[in-house]
Amino acid sequence: MPAPPPSPETAARQRWMSVLARASADAIAARLAHAPALPESTLLRGPESGLVMLRGRAGGGGSPFNLGEMSVTRCTVRNAQGFVGHAYVQGRDQHQARLAAELDAALQDPARHDALEQGVIAPLATAQQAAREEAAAKAAATRVQFFTMATMRTS
Repeated sequence: MPAPPPSPETAARQRWMSVLARASADAIAARLAHAPALPESTLLRGPESGLVMLRGRAGGGGSPFNLGEMSVTRCTVRNAQGFVGHAYVQGRDQHQARLAAELDAALQDPARHDALEQGVIAPLATAQQAAREEAAAKAAATRVQFFTMATMRTS
């Protein structure tokens, strides 16, 4: 039985965490330079790096198998307003994990949410979408159209 859909608040948080997990620390810091200052925060965990095991399934539905390991960095903070932010990012960039956790906590605050959404998350999401479209256009340029010679025959 499939899991029920997430609540609107959970879906919004999943979206902004997805954007932050894919953005580099430099990109996040550049957007934060033009956004309201984040509140002071206290580290609860990390940032710390480790490995996670990636699992796959043959054909998308077959038996699961261990695909390999990937390094991740996690961080948890509590800001001055009491909001707790978590972040898991690919790789070993502890600065990225800390910024993502601080933003996660700040975005949960209704007083800061809209300004940070418009000043940080939306521009990062737009840049990521543009990069995906550029990569798709490059891939499409190398696509080969196969056809059979039977359709080109003249009787």
